[in-house]
Amino acid sequence: MHTHEAGALHAEAGQRRHPSWLRIPEDVNALYPGLWSATVMRGDDGALRVAGIDVRALAAEHGTPVYVLDELDFRSRARAFRDAFSGAFAAIDGGADVYYAGKAFLCTAVARWIAEEGLNLDVCSGGELAVALRAGFPVERIGLHGNNKSVAELSRAVDAGIGRIIVDSFDEISRLGSIAEERGVRVPVMLRTTVGVEAHTHEYIATAHEDQKFGFSIAGGAAAQAVRRILAEPSLELIGLHSHIGSQIYDTSGFEVAARRVLGLHAEIRDEHGVELAELDLGGGFGIAYTSQDDPQPAEDLAAGMAAIVQHECAGYGLAVPRISIEPGRAIAGPSTFTLYEVGTIKAVELDGGAVRRYVSVDGGMSDNIRTALYDADYSCTLASRRSEAEPVLARVVGKHCESGDIVVRDEFLPADVEPGDLIAVPGTGAYTRSMANTYNHVPRPPVVAVHAGESRVIVRRETEDDLLTLDVG
Repeated sequence: MHTHEAGALHAEAGQRRHPSWLRIPEDVNALYPGLWSATVMRGDDGALRVAGIDVRALAAEHGTPVYVLDELDFRSRARAFRDAFSGAFAAIDGGADVYYAGKAFLCTAVARWIAEEGLNLDVCSGGELAVALRAGFPVERIGLHGNNKSVAELSRAVDAGIGRIIVDSFDEISRLGSIAEERGVRVPVMLRTTVGVEAHTHEYIATAHEDQKFGFSIAGGAAAQAVRRILAEPSLELIGLHSHIGSQIYDTSGFEVAARRVLGLHAEIRDEHGVELAELDLGGGFGIAYTSQDDPQPAEDLAAGMAAIVQHECAGYGLAVPRISIEPGRAIAGPSTFTLYEVGTIKAVELDGGAVRRYVSVDGGMSDNIRTALYDADYSCTLASRRSEAEPVLARVVGKHCESGDIVVRDEFLPADVEPGDLIAVPGTGAYTRSMANTYNHVPRPPVVAVHAGESRVIVRRETEDDLLTLDVG
């Protein structure tokens, strides 16, 4: 429900890197629909309900903090990407595949949902591959990423018969070639390129500029050299090129530049080697709304825009349109989940100019959502357990960890009568929260509870102190 208005107030020195700020909401109980999963609503008594279940009942049964995942919403978003891209590329010879980026959030149940909805799966570690295999995910529909895949990870992928491996370094080309040769198999690979596109995002999640760890530079000639190396390896089959320009991207302009440069390399490969590659992966990074200032594009618009871009660039190079892949993760998982916390303590602090901010401490924090601290990410939140008629007051929702940077929601207006025992819900926490969760201060990680048609079930159980002590062998 959170909106920004530049210049309305001044942030305290050193605490904010941009001047936008909050506008006082007309109704502090209102839910901004772009932030929440499809089945979330506020009931007549003011408490939030998801999939027909009162959040107070969820807290009573599963405890807090808890990640609440709306299965219907997750599946609907997966289908939306599948249908949008298959539809947009239906009239094009190559067609399109959608790979769910498991790094956003992956567990056995989610892997099965993705398989059932007809998507492919992208994994980037041996652990993620293990989850996929445990779920019985069709191995030919799995792709493996990573800039430093171990021999064990590559061997497991090859032995499983994985659909494709995205190679990321000269060392990996040699390593994978040897593994495949030892087994007498030919492994399909894609080459990850860096295209020199600066996505308008945080430095740590922009991945296509030259000065970073991923991929082979097109401009510097490393990509062309890597192509020659792969084509010289009889045990490797080069099926296409890969590009990923970053995360939280809200338009297709960056993809246009990336497609032009990668397809330019396609054309060079055709001209030098007489090989026209069959596939092109343009990655993911599609943005979602964390606050009401964010305006993500629907899957249909993204698909139509990217289809037009690819067709135009292929025509310019005289190329047949390759089969296109994309890798949404956050755009499927993110809005499908909210985190439910219980308020523990409240403290008021006077700011410059006489304004007052209330620090609302909850029973989680940077162990269950490190994105605010790591990326300076913005989130919204709402009082979830009741309706309030109290005036809105400026609040900062903070965690229980021994860090001043332990912030969940940096700035939000909450009712003045929020008190210990109330429940706070933070939307948009389905991606890179549980997957990046940690046990700082030895705080066990929360469970993931899937809700659907009035029922809830634990799909990732709550970590316990016994779990923590089991690893401590003394």
